[in-house]
Amino acid sequence: MREGSVMEQPKLRSLDHLVLTVADLDATVHFYTSVLGMAHAPFQVADGSTRHALRFGNQKINLHAQGAEFDPKARAPAPGTADLCFLTDTPLSDWETHLAGKGITIEDGPVPRSGATGPILSLYLRDPDGNLIEVGAPNA
Repeated sequence: MREGSVMEQPKLRSLDHLVLTVADLDATVHFYTSVLGMAHAPFQVADGSTRHALRFGNQKINLHAQGAEFDPKARAPAPGTADLCFLTDTPLSDWETHLAGKGITIEDGPVPRSGATGPILSLYLRDPDGNLIEVGAPNA
């Protein structure tokens, strides 16, 4: 660094992936693919083992089976500890119909919320581990 120059604070650009620890890998994959429309994306790592992920848009959720988490990992990984918000362009009335058809209970909503880029209207439900799932649509 040159004398007298001030180093700018490093900045993050986006979220690449997050990890969910799950009690039942198959139940989780089924829920996120059949209820939320994500794609199951198994992948191999350097040691040749297969891991599991869910893809949607430009994001990914890696799945770790409880008791068989990959290192490094969260200090206290456990199923049911997440609170996630996903954005949709599909009207929430369509989501309500879809969720009812899948036998999924809506815990709350539609309710107005404040999203990262502005107002959203949200529905709340739970995944098989009890994680809170928010589905939000832009609410201008």
